[in-house]
Amino acid sequence: MRVMVMVKATKNSEAGILPGDPKAPAGYATLFEDMGKFNEELVKAGVMLSGDGLRPSSKGKRVRFSGGKRTVFDGPFAETKELVAGFWIWQVTSIEEAVEWVRRCPDPMPGEESEIEIRPFYEAEDFTPEVQAQEKRLRDKIARR
Repeated sequence: MRVMVMVKATKNSEAGILPGDPKAPAGYATLFEDMGKFNEELVKAGVMLSGDGLRPSSKGKRVRFSGGKRTVFDGPFAETKELVAGFWIWQVTSIEEAVEWVRRCPDPMPGEESEIEIRPFYEAEDFTPEVQAQEKRLRDKIARR
């Protein structure tokens, strides 16, 4: 089972505060080191497929689709609790295993209340054979690039 594990944004992540920043709260100094060690554990266990941090929403854009119209909005976006600051993609045996890994995760936002969300991906067997074949063709093309 593949899951996306999303680190929710906070006031500090949206402000672009990184370790070494004078405005960083206590605990940020070792954040990259602590997360690096955790990521090493995930890789060694064969769990981590991908992962990255995201820049603040002020660097992003949104495109709203409505009635055939596309409207582009510049960041920042107001609802911090709805934003994602970083993510992993993990291969686990169950959502319970993912929860156990998250319980071992260093605090992703020291000095602030933070949240990590776990969401399973749809898998090929969730779809019709036609959709499965289309997905396979696309994945094969991507793999050849």
